[in-house]
Amino acid sequence: MNIMYFLKKINITLILILSTILFGQNKNIKSSLTEPWVPDIGNDQYKNPIIYADYSDPDVIRVKDNFYLVSSSFDQVPGLPILKSKDLVNWKIIGHALLLQPPYDVYSKTQHGKGVWAPSIRYHKGEFYIYYPDVDYGIYMVKSKNPSGEWSLPKLIMSGKGLEDPCPLWDDNGNAYLVHAYAGSRAGIKNILVLNKMNSEGTSVLDEGIIIYDGHGVDKTVEGPKLYKRNGYYYVFAPTGGVTEGWQIVLRSKNIYGPYTRKVVLEQGKTNINGPHQGAWVETRSGQSWFIHFQDKGAYGRVDILEPMKWINNWPVIGTNVNIQGVGEPVLSFHKPNVGKSYKVEVPQTSDEFNNLKMGLQWQWQANPKSTWAFLSNMGYLRLYAVPLPIDFKNYWDVPNILMQKFPSDQFTVITKLIFNPLSVGDKVGLIVMGASYSYLSLSNTADGIHLSYTNCFHADKGMTENEQEISSIVSDTVYLKLKVTKGAVCYFSYSKNGKNFIDAGKMFNATPGRWIGAKVGIFCTSLSKSNDEGYADFDWFRVTAIQ
Repeated sequence: MNIMYFLKKINITLILILSTILFGQNKNIKSSLTEPWVPDIGNDQYKNPIIYADYSDPDVIRVKDNFYLVSSSFDQVPGLPILKSKDLVNWKIIGHALLLQPPYDVYSKTQHGKGVWAPSIRYHKGEFYIYYPDVDYGIYMVKSKNPSGEWSLPKLIMSGKGLEDPCPLWDDNGNAYLVHAYAGSRAGIKNILVLNKMNSEGTSVLDEGIIIYDGHGVDKTVEGPKLYKRNGYYYVFAPTGGVTEGWQIVLRSKNIYGPYTRKVVLEQGKTNINGPHQGAWVETRSGQSWFIHFQDKGAYGRVDILEPMKWINNWPVIGTNVNIQGVGEPVLSFHKPNVGKSYKVEVPQTSDEFNNLKMGLQWQWQANPKSTWAFLSNMGYLRLYAVPLPIDFKNYWDVPNILMQKFPSDQFTVITKLIFNPLSVGDKVGLIVMGASYSYLSLSNTADGIHLSYTNCFHADKGMTENEQEISSIVSDTVYLKLKVTKGAVCYFSYSKNGKNFIDAGKMFNATPGRWIGAKVGIFCTSLSKSNDEGYADFDWFRVTAIQ
């Protein structure tokens, strides 16, 4: 070998090693991190949940070889998350169909439990359509030719209070329809499913609608209808009986306006999967049928379950241990769908090194964000500015500029590295677990320096005040904050000055769900005062792993 070539190769290697030490230390660690939950267990098998995160009210379609899932997002922004899979087991977030939520001034403030309820997604004439309800305003539609790209601005196609859970159907005769339910809390009526005719473009409703199913006396709280056509029959898949105790029914008729025959197709049975209902039927290219629905798991939110499904005498049979009435119960594990080949293991994104031009798709705010809340840097960190707290501040339940993501499993660990640069007394940065009750570990700028505190607030949704426990003063501006969540959503906070030796902070905290959503974990930076400049915190990375 040429000696000069050999020396040159050594020099290049040394330069790369030195560059890693000086500039890229620990920034590529994500490749070696272990994910908290992996449903693909190998040997052509999967375990439920297929998504151990709060993607409630899932609707799923297949377009060619790709499956797309959309779910409720309530007041979290960006909303209408879209996930993609090749095999119905391994999923990644590919975008959001709702970057800001209308009415924009209303959703510039937190609106817990409001906003996007159960949506539906369909593919029609080369375009993806999503119909979603805001029960205080009506039914909206957005569309796009690229589900991971830009979506149209929301169009209100049907105004009114209490309209919920819409689903369209373009019939093979060219007619278009929309089925929906009513939320009793807004409309004063419920337990009915109503069908409207739409124009062929699906952009407006043409009539007042008719009742196609009345669940009074039979089914408690009928909602979430999904409308399909197969073998000359119209089918409405609908959940009933309530979120935690309910079951899945299917309605069938040769005429889209009915009358419909009712059949219970899925119950909890002897399993620990409650509900089980509110989901979607989808077919693989090989002709297999599958059903995806959610399970309510309290602080973990409503996680997604994949069920085998087949058709017998033009009725769907879902799950396993099917009784003589054709009612099945959920599976804990099963063989994976036949999609012709095996695909790599994937899970919805969690960790973020903040090295890219955009934040990871897992992040959501508590309201429509302002452009000055956060910036990514070309140096590989995320800067959160110390946004002044609301004038009527009681606790962080109604603070909009909290950047959060869903719990990714029943047990996991989060560690984030940050540098705090306060400007005013009262500037604060923290790692938070948010729900109706919440807890956080924070650094605060005080008159005598930076102090680390552990804070919790029980029944924050009721306006209760915080309980703060000061732990120590902090000399260094670089701190590592850690959260460990164990089974039962039990949370433990700790901190470190070097990223290696962590010190426990505060007592354990039991996470609680929010309003219609699970608990979330996130980061924030706030201030007690307003001026022409703000302090800030730079987050180097945010890493989510299996429990450690």
